[in-house]
Amino acid sequence: MQGGNSSPCTVCGACCAYSDEWPRFTIEDDATLDRIPAEMVNDQLSGMRCDGVRCLALVGQIGVATSCAIYADRPEVCRACEPGDHACDMARERHGLPLLAR
Repeated sequence: MQGGNSSPCTVCGACCAYSDEWPRFTIEDDATLDRIPAEMVNDQLSGMRCDGVRCLALVGQIGVATSCAIYADRPEVCRACEPGDHACDMARERHGLPLLAR
C-alpha cells in the first residue's frame, strides 16, 4: 500500500490483515530482508510478524485509511497482491468490504 489517492489500497488494508501466514518471505534476497526492521520479522525469520492476523507494518484502520510502514521494502507476496485480484477479493470479503469493480 502506498501513499496518495490513486490506489484503493490506501483505504483498504484488508490483505495486510488476512492471515498471519500470508506475509511470508519467498524470493527476497538477503539485502532486501536486511532492510526490514528486525522487530517486524517473525521469530522463524520466514515472514512478517503479525499481531493476530494483522501485519505489524500495517498502519491505520482497515477500510478507512491505511499505509505500509515498510512499503519500499515490503515482501514480494505483498507486491504481488493487486487491487481486485483473487487474494484482494478474499481479504476484502473477510473484512466485510465490497469487492472492487473490475
